[in-house]
Amino acid sequence: MISQIFHQLGLTPPLVVRADLPFEPCVRIGDIVYISGQIPERGKEITAIGKVGDGVSLDEARKAAELCAANVLFWLDRELQGDLDRIVRVAKLTVYVNAAAGFSQISQVGNGASELFLRILGSRGEHARSALGMAGLPLGVAVEVDAIVHVR
Repeated sequence: MISQIFHQLGLTPPLVVRADLPFEPCVRIGDIVYISGQIPERGKEITAIGKVGDGVSLDEARKAAELCAANVLFWLDRELQGDLDRIVRVAKLTVYVNAAAGFSQISQVGNGASELFLRILGSRGEHARSALGMAGLPLGVAVEVDAIVHVR
């Protein structure tokens, strides 16, 4: 289970409460799993709100991206019934950064998410990635991450 892996690595395991929204957090079609955009939330607490580069530091944004990635893994773990060995490879991450005008370190924010996947999944966590600066994100969060994952 994901919580055991996180504890072994000295990390806080993700805790996500399903929001009452008109879409699924995770959808599997054949051997592909699509994970909806995850925000930096732990339980009912959102940990990073605001513009990166204006109120939210690069380090805070990287940690927020890592938490978003942990939440992606939370839903993936649920979809795979606790068996992350069924992950063939993380195919694609998209990292959305609520960026202040002129903030250009968007890729470095995305590294927070990418590095967590590599740490947890090793070579199966290597992925293609887009990191995009946005004018705003839901609830004013600093970062959001979604993923496409090949599973068996």
